[in-house]
Amino acid sequence: MSSSITFHSYRKAFEDILLEIGRKRKDIVVIDADVGKSTKTAKFAQRYPDRYINVGISEQDMIGVASGLAIKGFIPIVSAFSMFILRGWEVLRNVVSRDNLNVKIIATHSGFSDHIDGSSHQCLEDIALMRILPRFTVTIASDDIITRSLVEWIIDIRGPAYTRLGRDNAIRVYDTEPEVGLKGINKVAEGSDIAIVSSGPMTGISLIVHRELIRRNVSAAVYDLYLVKPEPIEEICRIARKYNLIFTVEEHRVRGGVGSMIAEVTSEICPTRVIRIGVDESFGFTSLSYYSLLDYFGLSPYKLADTILKILGRSK
Repeated sequence: MSSSITFHSYRKAFEDILLEIGRKRKDIVVIDADVGKSTKTAKFAQRYPDRYINVGISEQDMIGVASGLAIKGFIPIVSAFSMFILRGWEVLRNVVSRDNLNVKIIATHSGFSDHIDGSSHQCLEDIALMRILPRFTVTIASDDIITRSLVEWIIDIRGPAYTRLGRDNAIRVYDTEPEVGLKGINKVAEGSDIAIVSSGPMTGISLIVHRELIRRNVSAAVYDLYLVKPEPIEEICRIARKYNLIFTVEEHRVRGGVGSMIAEVTSEICPTRVIRIGVDESFGFTSLSYYSLLDYFGLSPYKLADTILKILGRSK
């Protein structure tokens, strides 16, 4: 099954759009924590060395430097592995969030995408931690195409923002760059029985699930949720009023992530049943294959389809 999935690079898309933005805007400064080759900010450093700062392996200082630049009127773009950006969470809370600073964070290598380096590098908690910070905009890129749109958008909006990217594990969802904004959700597959609301690379996986469920006589609509905060309440409730059952699928812990956000909205405003699918209390491990990690945690297409069918009472 994995051999039939084509993966594209989040990092390459970020590299390309960052260079374009750097050429157009002189107020952009990129700050990295000594992982520029991995995050793909190194080419920006070569082209615009006077607007690039490598703080070394010191993520707290990285956020502090970005805060100072934002106070001076620059737009700092902070980039590092999502797992280690969390080392600077206290500074994000006490400085960036409290002072509503115009700091943009592009977090790469999220979820299981850094499969080779093991559980210490695999980030499954960032959305839960970032979405509770006041004033933050939080977005998740489902593929390399929407990555460009989201990076451009968060730079244009005022205030702190966090965008979650993978590594080289983007499964194509879009053919052309979609419009993004406060709507927050795009329907990417039609269906009448149930709704699957997914995020990140799990949206591409959910499109494969959609086809498998059709083969098993279940019609599932698939939605790509790219905006976690501010919550796209209107779109969530539109889905909730159409379907009696929503499955949320994410490469994140089930507690605190996208599924929790949707459950919060629906329980308070537009009640419907929400089944959250993600990662439980387990940690990942070193693996030669990204897909094998998804399969182990029940997030591969066929295992997801089987889980949904069992809940619907239609398993073999």
